Amino acid sequence: MQGMKNSGAIRDWHSFWRFPIVWLIVGALGIVLADAVFRPLAERAEGMVSLIWTLIDGLVVVLIYKLTIRYLARRSVPELAKHRAGIETVMGMLIGTIFIVVSTFIIVAMGGYSLQWVTNVDTNAALISSIGAALGGAIVEELIFRGLLFQALHRWGGDWLALAVTSLFFGVAHLGNPGATLWSGFAIAVEAGVLLGAAYMWRRNLWFTIGLHFAWNALESLLGILVSGHAAAGLFTVKMKGAALLTGGNFGLEGSIVPVLISLLISVPMLIGVARNRDGHLSISRLE
Repeated sequence: MQGMKNSGAIRDWHSFWRFPIVWLIVGALGIVLADAVFRPLAERAEGMVSLIWTLIDGLVVVLIYKLTIRYLARRSVPELAKHRAGIETVMGMLIGTIFIVVSTFIIVAMGGYSLQWVTNVDTNAALISSIGAALGGAIVEELIFRGLLFQALHRWGGDWLALAVTSLFFGVAHLGNPGATLWSGFAIAVEAGVLLGAAYMWRRNLWFTIGLHFAWNALESLLGILVSGHAAAGLFTVKMKGAALLTGGNFGLEGSIVPVLISLLISVPMLIGVARNRDGHLSISRLE
């Protein structure tokens, strides 16, 4: 009788850790704490040493994510499969680059931005700084939002609920950034939350969304455009002219109506493809 009670207690304990809100919180806390340890080391270091610390940070938080999914959520981690990592990351970077280049070009053509090369810029320092900041942010945010949060919400209400809630949370998470407004929060929810969520639903691969997110932020930074309100020591100086709805104002490119519209042009075909292609709409539950 005692053995049956112990067996029941063990099952209850295992069920507790498999509950989505539990492994979501545990995994997110682990990632945030690890990032809080390693990111300051990257920020204080210089040159390639800074980039090395960023890569170590990325490896650690990816490991925490995998351990959380495998041993708490109790499933495999195909969304971070090694054999697709390279091609998925490059594909995501390509889409992120197109997104930022097209959005910036349109704003420049409409007279909102003028870009001038910084004559005394330290190109290597600017490249390392932009790559390091963009890479660290992309990995951590994607693991938490499109990884843990999206998948926990998927368990409760499916993909579309997960897409809506993660997009909303992503916008809210950026309201504390410099220059943020209610409009910029909405813009981020659409152009980042929906686009990155649609990208994950389409590819079912976090390397893809990490690549997209990374290229987006790195290119913005290299162009000298504010990244979600944060100044960047890029290769250009950007002068803004005109309404904040066009330029994004003190929040930067992401506060402009232009990338909001461009992101929808990219997101909608992805979402249509997910809805129409039953084979492409591979649910997480089928991967367990």
